[in-house]
Amino acid sequence: MDSACCAVVVAAGSSSRMGAPKQLMELLGVPAIVWTLRAFDRAETVSSLVLVVREEDRETIGELASRFGIRKPFVFASGGSERQLSVLSGLRAVPRGTRLAAVHDGARCLVTPGEIDAAVRAAGEECGSALAVRVKDTIKTASPDGLVLSTPPRDSLWAVQTPQVFPYERFLLETERAAAEGRLYTDDCQVWEHAGLPVRLCEGSYENLKLTTREDVLSAKAILRRRGEQG
Repeated sequence: MDSACCAVVVAAGSSSRMGAPKQLMELLGVPAIVWTLRAFDRAETVSSLVLVVREEDRETIGELASRFGIRKPFVFASGGSERQLSVLSGLRAVPRGTRLAAVHDGARCLVTPGEIDAAVRAAGEECGSALAVRVKDTIKTASPDGLVLSTPPRDSLWAVQTPQVFPYERFLLETERAAAEGRLYTDDCQVWEHAGLPVRLCEGSYENLKLTTREDVLSAKAILRRRGEQG
């Protein structure tokens, strides 16, 4: 699909579990959000970015983007009370002429340009795409009191990551419809799925982790060192 793609990077969370804004946490001397922006800046398929952040972080993140040499054009959008509303805010700020929107969690700062390009190229005229990895552990479904209800076959299970990529105009319409109807989901593919539209999974990497706990920070630093990345 020959098209301009805008990355909507969602980095508006309060990071209550981390005790500090995780998007500004330093990894090898570089804030996490900068590692994220560098990957999208280097991705061949991405032409522009929308950074969905808290109002109080705009100036800081803008200065970081300039200091660390982010070259692609970007604009800011304000975060919402829920992640899905933050995504909607970002979608509304996407520039004219955009055909694809790649929604990405800013805290997934280890995504690579190649993974981004693969996800974008996997999307189609009416087909979304998402990076994902095969589940390694056996998964159980359980009742609220912890009793096992079933064990789904592991070979059919995937852990979904970001970016998740969709045809922009239709995805904006479906996200606005979900917000109007009060439907909140845990990821963006569910908005697309609710409309009866297909999503193609694109095999990603277990290194594309999301900074959620202190242990994730330690893992991220180790991965960056192994890659030979320099601050």
